[in-house]
Amino acid sequence: MNPGYQQHGGPATATAPPPGAPMAGGYASPIPLKRTHLGHAIVSEWTKIRSVRSTVWTLGVMFLLVVGIGLLTASLLSGGTFTGMPLLAPGLFGLMLGQICIITLGVLVITSEYGTGMVRTTMTACPKRGRVLIAKALIFFLLAFVMTTVACSVTALINSALLSDQEVPEYVQRVEELQKYVQDGQVVADSGQWLGATVGAGLYVALLGLLALAVGALLRHSAGAITTMLGLVLLPLVLALFMGGEKLKDVRDFLMEYSPLNGLASLFRIPMATDDPNTTGWPLLGILAGVTVAVLVAAYALLNKRDV
Repeated sequence: MNPGYQQHGGPATATAPPPGAPMAGGYASPIPLKRTHLGHAIVSEWTKIRSVRSTVWTLGVMFLLVVGIGLLTASLLSGGTFTGMPLLAPGLFGLMLGQICIITLGVLVITSEYGTGMVRTTMTACPKRGRVLIAKALIFFLLAFVMTTVACSVTALINSALLSDQEVPEYVQRVEELQKYVQDGQVVADSGQWLGATVGAGLYVALLGLLALAVGALLRHSAGAITTMLGLVLLPLVLALFMGGEKLKDVRDFLMEYSPLNGLASLFRIPMATDDPNTTGWPLLGILAGVTVAVLVAAYALLNKRDV
């Protein structure tokens, strides 16, 4: 008689195995079970972001805009007369457009999954939702920072090569603010200017992209998040330019000083809110970092409360 059955003067009946006992003939997976951690989520998000065409296109367009416009500007200014513009400042013009590509990519990294419904698969594979957001933020920020810094560095080298031999007028030697830009008859840039125009600019734009990712996680809508970020970047400066009159001066100065474009321009030593050439964008970069962290924390909290 089968040991799993008992006879009670009638048909044989099955008896349930004791709790915790293995099922007879049960399936054992050949795949070893491992405890998942953040590293697994990072590998997964890296695989996603590098295998999507939009990543290649947006980063490629960003690189072409930054380097291409920087090269065009430097070519037009080359051989001319030094006007007081810092040596590396022309790199700003292409970056003002290139940052839009990084902002767009930051939004799409998170909202594209909500648009296609892929986010349900992602959250099923990784039930800890906060881990997914952290992995996306880390991968995107590092990628955006590296690519933007490389583009800014190439542009800075082009500016240095083409603009250092500009003709320096005699009056420059009599203007204290301009003397630091000229050395032995050539236009130069000190280490602080190089740091701001390369690493500083890369950090600033990468933080804007990370903020866009956080806004995308909050709104879950590509068009809405991109529109919100473009308004945040462009609207303060546009409003300030059209605010006339003494009564609006304080508001105008506030919008101009704390606009994201002014922070970026200040890293290239051409601030929009002041005529002081010694102004740098590092304090504004710190403010941007604080705002980005705050919005990311809000996105993290809501992600764990809302349904996907």
